[in-house]
Amino acid sequence: MELEIFEALTAANVPVDKARSAAESIKKEINDHYSLHAQQLATRRDLEQMKSELTKQMMQMQADLTKWIIASLFAGMGAIAALV
Repeated sequence: MELEIFEALTAANVPVDKARSAAESIKKEINDHYSLHAQQLATRRDLEQMKSELTKQMMQMQADLTKWIIASLFAGMGAIAALV
């Protein structure tokens, strides 16, 4: 794209040094714009990693909850057996 801008400017009788400078300036602004957004946006890979981490955490929470439920059931049965 930089070459196309440079050629368009030189075809419009803009001096070569000024056309090159303008094309490089436009390229720099576009790169700065995309680098700013790259820091703020998530990629598909980022989202997949987050999904994987959340899935692992949910599975761990489910396992912990299951342990507590089973422990509570046995404690309840023990309390009932002690009362009887």
